[in-house]
Amino acid sequence: MAGTALPSSRALARDLGLARNTVAETYGQLVAEGWLSARHGSGTWVTQRAGQLPSVGATAGRSAARGPRYDLRPGVPDVSAFPRAAWLAAARKALAAASAAELSYADPRGLPGLRTALAEYLARARGVAVTPDRVIVCAGFSQGMELVCEVLRARGSRELAVEAYGHPQHRGIAARSGLRVVPLPVDDRGADVAVLPGSRPPARQAGSPRLGAVLLTPAHQFPFGVILAPDRRRHVAEWAAATGAVVIEDDYDGEFRYDRQAVGALQPLAPESVVYAGTASKSLAPGLRLGWLVVPADLLDPIVDAKRTAGRLSSSLDQLALAELIRSGGYDRQVRRARLAYRRRRDRLIAALAAAVPDVRVAGIAAGLHALVRLPGGVAERDVVTRAAARGLAVHGLATTQAGEQDLGPALIVGYATPPPYAFSTAVARLCAALREVIGA
Repeated sequence: MAGTALPSSRALARDLGLARNTVAETYGQLVAEGWLSARHGSGTWVTQRAGQLPSVGATAGRSAARGPRYDLRPGVPDVSAFPRAAWLAAARKALAAASAAELSYADPRGLPGLRTALAEYLARARGVAVTPDRVIVCAGFSQGMELVCEVLRARGSRELAVEAYGHPQHRGIAARSGLRVVPLPVDDRGADVAVLPGSRPPARQAGSPRLGAVLLTPAHQFPFGVILAPDRRRHVAEWAAATGAVVIEDDYDGEFRYDRQAVGALQPLAPESVVYAGTASKSLAPGLRLGWLVVPADLLDPIVDAKRTAGRLSSSLDQLALAELIRSGGYDRQVRRARLAYRRRRDRLIAALAAAVPDVRVAGIAAGLHALVRLPGGVAERDVVTRAAARGLAVHGLATTQAGEQDLGPALIVGYATPPPYAFSTAVARLCAALREVIGA
């Protein structure tokens, strides 16, 4: 590879058992042909030639340089806050006690120890009605979503209802699985589930195989940050039970509530109709690729079979470490630390926007890792995003999450968890400057 230093002729001759003159002559010939470069006192190295692929280091450096310097996009926690010491301690303890069977090909549902720890944690922290045998460990929410959509499609479903504003990746997963996405309107009470087929006579379609499921974020709607209203929770639970459809509950940041106790999961209202999905991506780090599903009885075997057939097994070592972290109380401590840190960041963001850009309105701040910044009339969100990018700042506009025709105006989705502590103040200052520049113009 270009730039790679070669050993000295003396060292290489000794290693190969050759005369030093032979190695020196070979080096000289390669230098003469342009394969190597040499400088007295600096050694010999591989020459960079025209048309040669750049080194990995150079490519990585250029790729890093192209990324934003400051990142306020939603969906990623502060990975610098990952509890390295606690994770290492948990991993050491778990590995020391691991059986040979736990290091072999594991149950596609996940290791029993982790499923038991998750069942206890989810029942206590999120109010989920769960037993270990109903838990399936997966590589984050995306893999869990893929599995559920594949099974739904195999059972004859053709459509998946989604919130009219939500994660575009999730809609993509459904589409790749062969499901047509049907947007549901969203307001300040969450998704309008009353428009689901079969909700109102005479349009009742009970048992319709076409609309097989609805994907919701009940505890903290993404991106508006509202809670699905109690009557709508009851309605969608009753609708699923009556029609045989499935509710996929994405509880992506349910632990992070700041104004009161965390809102409980929707799943206990209809355990045999709701697939509950959670993840360690926000509480720990996305790089762990650890998530979980709590599934109804009739979906358990099909989802496990789909996971087994595709060979989508999860790392046993990471499962062992997470199980020990939960059992030791380290996971709860990490969630509490992160909740406090993110609440302080949220407060700093709100204060900075109020002082520097009073024309904007901040919403969806009672929970989660992002805020919705409503822009005043006449201001295009793409202009703010462009100005922010010119300042080295990445931020998402509300339109990036839109599906269907519902239009709820211009806004920014500001993820205040992503920047490391040393960069947070600068990131917020650049956001305020971009907003002032566009609104002032």
